[in-house]
Amino acid sequence: MTVQPETVQPAAAARPSDELLVVKDLKKYFPIRKGFFGRMVGQVRAVDGVSFSICRGETLGLVGESGCGKTTTARLIMRGYEPTAGEILFNDPNLGWVNIPTLDKKRMKQVRRNIQMIFQDPYSSLNPRMTLLQIVGEPLLVHGVAKGSELRDRVAELLRVVGLRPEYMVRYPHAFSGGQRQRIGIARALALHPQLVVCDEPVSALDVSIQAQILNLLQDLQEQFHLTYLFVAHDLSVVEHISDRVAVMYVGKLVEVGETEQVFHQPLHPYTEALLGAVPKPHPRYRGKQIILKGEVASPANPPSGCYFHPRCPYAVERCRVETPPLREVQPGRLVSCHRAEELQLQGVAV
Repeated sequence: MTVQPETVQPAAAARPSDELLVVKDLKKYFPIRKGFFGRMVGQVRAVDGVSFSICRGETLGLVGESGCGKTTTARLIMRGYEPTAGEILFNDPNLGWVNIPTLDKKRMKQVRRNIQMIFQDPYSSLNPRMTLLQIVGEPLLVHGVAKGSELRDRVAELLRVVGLRPEYMVRYPHAFSGGQRQRIGIARALALHPQLVVCDEPVSALDVSIQAQILNLLQDLQEQFHLTYLFVAHDLSVVEHISDRVAVMYVGKLVEVGETEQVFHQPLHPYTEALLGAVPKPHPRYRGKQIILKGEVASPANPPSGCYFHPRCPYAVERCRVETPPLREVQPGRLVSCHRAEELQLQGVAV
């Protein structure tokens, strides 16, 4: 299945004005090939029908186990991958509502000014042969925003904003620690004053003490520059600290979406309950219900029938094995993909 070449969405006028990004039924299947001729024998359903939206000034946390499709979703939004199907609608300030997978090269370059990415590994995401002036100033040169002395002034200001000295611009990445390198990556992402920043596990490779500094910096920058974040992470403590809403993924599908406090304290999906059960407890004497999931994570190349989580779910019934639960709204702003969401009383993180 391929995306039809349509650039501007005719229904754009009907979208709420505060929405910035809308993802509809997004899919990405990677082919499995075998044999001398590379015959396709199957598909890996890395992202399998994901839908969500992000409003201006909001932080949406996208969480789940490793391999669930979080980073693939982020790369699809950045158009690092071409989707198999679905729409990624972005409200560009100059072009209006556009469907990112259908844009030509010229329009995609315009949209990239307003969507930037912070990468997971600060050691491999920076070119070791470029100085900070070249790294942070590259987006300004590519888009023709600044050059010469104006470029140096812009880079100096960006370094100050992220907590680095302007004189560092003549140095190379090897001269900096992991936390400082991530600040450089953040400065590069902010160079063009984007509206949406996709953060792909930006603190997972850093020490815990440095994580807090980077998270606080991201929150300060969000307030200062009116940024919107898609924050991809597997550390739930980090997600709780920075996110306004949380979307939980399992084997390429969203299983629960809701406000952070509601999801953490009153989960509606058994998988969310299991994830929260692994969060370190705030009091040494607190003893919550220990949840040990049986079996292994389902393979995206050969997912089970019905609910993908049912082989590991302690609450599964026969309906879960044969019928795929849709992602539906069970409370205002609360979406869940579970047949038994209304009847289960699940345990969240202790207040």
